[in-house]
Amino acid sequence: MTLPAYSMCLIACLGQQSPEVVRPFMKPMDFDPKLIALDWPVLRAGFMSLIPISFMVLVFGAAFGLAATQTGMKNWEAMLMSAFVFAGVAQFAALDSWGTQVPILSLAVTVFAINARHILMGASLYPWLMHMPVKSRYGVMVLASDVNWAMTLQAFNQSKPGLGILLGGGLALWIFWAIGTWVGLIFGSVISNAKAWGLDMVMGCFLWAMTLSGPRTPRILWIWLAAALAAMLAYRYLPSNLHVISGALAGGLVGALWPEESTRDH
Repeated sequence: MTLPAYSMCLIACLGQQSPEVVRPFMKPMDFDPKLIALDWPVLRAGFMSLIPISFMVLVFGAAFGLAATQTGMKNWEAMLMSAFVFAGVAQFAALDSWGTQVPILSLAVTVFAINARHILMGASLYPWLMHMPVKSRYGVMVLASDVNWAMTLQAFNQSKPGLGILLGGGLALWIFWAIGTWVGLIFGSVISNAKAWGLDMVMGCFLWAMTLSGPRTPRILWIWLAAALAAMLAYRYLPSNLHVISGALAGGLVGALWPEESTRDH
């Protein structure tokens, strides 16, 4: 999927859920500890729920593996990158500057810009994660990605346990990404062009489905519009990879200035 289109899907999710970032933290009496339960059945259910979309992640992992070989990266280097970095777009961006001498500073700035959205993703989950010990809090976020974050936030907002999706589902995505990288390193020429099969649209369609399953009030529609306009302007006039964070911040600002009826009444 093209980066602008994919970003718009993610921005819509962030913008729609932005009130959770700016809303005052839940009082202890309002919090249900079952929402952050984390045991084997919960992890297993989260793992299994992300298996279908993980097959698409495998394909993109294979595309990365193929691109890595074409760049001259060694097989073990590509596998280590997928295992320890686990950030698809950032890994592809790293390939653009890969060579005998890697520009560390510019690479770090690029990767930070691409993944800056995780700051907002983490903040959106904080009203629930704040009830966990600090080590556990960071532990469940280590495999956070766009897909399991969106599903986790949806579960929390529906008063359902979400950490199984965040950690268990993240584990499924991570495993399939690593396997896909290996497949691409060995058999990558078979799926060298994922766009030809329409596979580049899968992630975007998934995120749109997650977004449209939420409320569609005038307030939400204005949040989407603000996020979309800010993202398009940032994509046109700002440095690369800043349009996602710009759109999310714009949507969040509208959400903060236009509180929900229940929040205003409270």
